[in-house]
Amino acid sequence: MHLDRRSLLTGAIALALAPVAALAQVPAGYPASYADTIAAAVKEGKLLVYSATDAATAAPLVKDFEALYPGVKVEYHDMNTTEIYNRAISEKAAGGTSGDFIWSSAMDLQVKLVNDGYALAYASPEVPKLPAWAVWKNEAYGTTYEPISIIYNKRLLGADQVPQTHADLVRVLGQHGDKLKSKVTSYDVEKSGVGFLLITQDSKANPAFWDFVKALGTSSTRFQSSSGTMMERIGSGEALIGYNIIGSYAMARAKKDASIGYLFPKDYTLVMSRVGFISKTAAHPNAAKLWLDYLLSRRGQTLIGNQVELGSIRADVEGELTAAGLAKTLGAALRPIPVGPELMTYLDPTKRLAFLKQWQGAIKGGM
Repeated sequence: MHLDRRSLLTGAIALALAPVAALAQVPAGYPASYADTIAAAVKEGKLLVYSATDAATAAPLVKDFEALYPGVKVEYHDMNTTEIYNRAISEKAAGGTSGDFIWSSAMDLQVKLVNDGYALAYASPEVPKLPAWAVWKNEAYGTTYEPISIIYNKRLLGADQVPQTHADLVRVLGQHGDKLKSKVTSYDVEKSGVGFLLITQDSKANPAFWDFVKALGTSSTRFQSSSGTMMERIGSGEALIGYNIIGSYAMARAKKDASIGYLFPKDYTLVMSRVGFISKTAAHPNAAKLWLDYLLSRRGQTLIGNQVELGSIRADVEGELTAAGLAKTLGAALRPIPVGPELMTYLDPTKRLAFLKQWQGAIKGGM
């Protein structure tokens, strides 16, 4: 068979460029061996994500990831945090495979799963760019930076009725008791996992916590199981102040509803993070590594912080809802909730019941 000079030259160029093309997807700063992870992920061809972040919110991330790694198709299942936890346990008990990547806002339940051996250890190349509080055992990773806010009705509250700190909220409730009676709303900590997590973190951060709880009782605070319900009631004027609302939700709602205002308390602002880990029984572990690394990368975090609006944990990502952006206005008041074993404290049934008993007593004592 005769090959002309042009054909030989074309073939030679293709052969020469083949390794370069394979390495072109390796992110800057990653080891060259990462090309093997990419190749293995493409061979797997699929990624199964279990997530408490709804599919519509995560869609830009999925789209960008699939554009970056066109050989990997993402199958994204959104469900509530309890369902994710129970499904992970039941699938492991059944002895089969599970979701490849488990991603949830229930920080305590995620850490519990990792502690109980459900996660695959993997040291992401992005670890040096992450805050120390966001990584536990190279298994559990914080992926978002979501400050916790106070929301209020801008139409119906005057400036002196909008609390700027936790102590100021107690003052406002005392001075404007008649106006705010039954007009404050917050999570039902007995029904909401994130509500319970946030209030127990408050108990550690606020030295006057139980007096604060009594003030909530005095105002006949209405407790709800979802932030959506709380924001609807603030917008309509049925409620005037909402406490412990995830900031990313508040900011998004305020853009659609001009009557809703939000602020981050100046004494301390809790910051939660959606925790993700690679399942130890993942059928597509290499694809899961790509996804985790993408979420933690500057590219992924820029999208998370500025388009998805769940907040970026990286100091090198700029924007209003990023660790860097929030630090400019809140500084030392920011209190990220560390990803680690302390999150499991109140998963102990005895400690949980003792806390809830004291909570109920303080609420009733303030009535």
